[in-house]
Amino acid sequence: MGKKPPKDIPAELVELYDKLLATHPEIERKGASNPYTSVNGHMFSGLSKNGLGLRLGKEDREAFLEEYNTELLVSYGAVMKEYVVVPNDLFRDTEKMKEYLYKSYEYTKSLKPKPTKKK
Repeated sequence: MGKKPPKDIPAELVELYDKLLATHPEIERKGASNPYTSVNGHMFSGLSKNGLGLRLGKEDREAFLEEYNTELLVSYGAVMKEYVVVPNDLFRDTEKMKEYLYKSYEYTKSLKPKPTKKK
């Protein structure tokens, strides 16, 4: 995708993330060292050396946590209450993941836009 690969994230995970994002051309990958996606100033997915975190609405989040026996994302010691940890087996299944990415995008798009700091 023309971006430098992040140093701390395995190349395989970056490739999976880019492949997933390619299923929704309206979604742009941001961040050089910590790849993420955002809409209206709100992040909705993020990649780290440990895998993928995804923001979901309450019902989708609860169903996801139960179905995949996973947990809420912890980032820099804080629990990210709307984000789930995507199991690596699921992350490798682009067909299934594209549905969750779209749900994440749609949910986050429904949030009140954050004011921009750009002038």
